Amino acid sequence: MKGTNFNELSREELNEKILDLKKQLFNLRFQMAINSLQDTSSVAKTKRDIARAKTALRNLELKAQA
Repeated sequence: MKGTNFNELSREELNEKILDLKKQLFNLRFQMAINSLQDTSSVAKTKRDIARAKTALRNLELKAQA
């Protein structure tokens, strides 16, 4: 997600974004399995976005504990 700063989103928005990205990843994997995916790097990009969102969510949890 270019231009999306996950650190500016709330906890609910991050959870929603993670779910959307996981659905997108599922669809990309399905397309790759049936050989209809043109841009195979989009799978890795989506995985990185999921990791970024989870990291931002964990940072929010740590700030709430402190």
